[in-house]
Amino acid sequence: MADDLGDEWWENQPAGAASSPELTEKGHVWEPRRIVPCCMYHTVGGVPGDKWRTMKASDGEGRGDTEMMQQETAPVPALSKKTRQPKECFLVQPKETKENATKTRKRRKKKITDVLAKSEPKPGTPEDLQKLMKDYYSSNRSVIELEELNLPDSCFLKANDLTHSLSSYLKEICPKWVKLRKNHNEKKSVLMLIICSSALRALELIRSMTAFRGDSKVMKLFAKHIKVQEQVKLLEKRVVHLGVGTPGRIKELIKQGGLNLNPLKFLVFDWNWRDQKLRRMMDIPEIRKEVFELLEMGVLSLCKSESLKLGLF
Repeated sequence: MADDLGDEWWENQPAGAASSPELTEKGHVWEPRRIVPCCMYHTVGGVPGDKWRTMKASDGEGRGDTEMMQQETAPVPALSKKTRQPKECFLVQPKETKENATKTRKRRKKKITDVLAKSEPKPGTPEDLQKLMKDYYSSNRSVIELEELNLPDSCFLKANDLTHSLSSYLKEICPKWVKLRKNHNEKKSVLMLIICSSALRALELIRSMTAFRGDSKVMKLFAKHIKVQEQVKLLEKRVVHLGVGTPGRIKELIKQGGLNLNPLKFLVFDWNWRDQKLRRMMDIPEIRKEVFELLEMGVLSLCKSESLKLGLF
């Protein structure tokens, strides 16, 4: 190379040196450098750009020399005015066809209230009571035992045809009530039992029978207002002619010896009355079970001996 700055050094270069890839300086051999992308992502001023660096191509020679790094940045692209905003993703459910809708639709079960609301009420009959007894005991009784449960027709009184009040019905089935009441002096017993489904219904029946009872002593036989032991003491102290209550409490009084069924002459079921859900007394499983348990505690034997009469009000 020329020392004089005025001289153009490329003019004095020997021929063939420009095309030669090797440049000689103090015995060192240098190779031409190349620009290689480093494939790294970085940001300049918050804007993505490309990072470049120059690398020295080496084949094992000149490892002691320091590597010169040169970094160039690409021109920053201008921000577009319209930026893409994230879009919400919604899952679209397939529409149900008519065929699928008919398959998944559940059938609404018919309730007893729906059936009874559309049908006309029918008065209860002695055959209804006989049928309920057979259905209740059919699972755990033999054929011979089921025949023993059959009651004679003579033990049934005339059933209510839904035209009577309680007082008029009792007067019809028991026209000699005044005479029976005067001759009854035995304690811990009653002449007539009226069985209903609840305490509230018992109170209604007591208020509606004032025309029939007269001077008769009436006792409430349900569990809402008094304990069993107190009722037993009351039955031991006084003479009671009429008892109105639920089968559960009457059954408990019989178990504890507070109520004797032998002097009993009439047993009346509040058969046709329906509650707010249009259920009769025998439509409620708990009441039905207690009624049949009560019948087995001496009522059936008294009916067969024809000393006790059954009525369906």
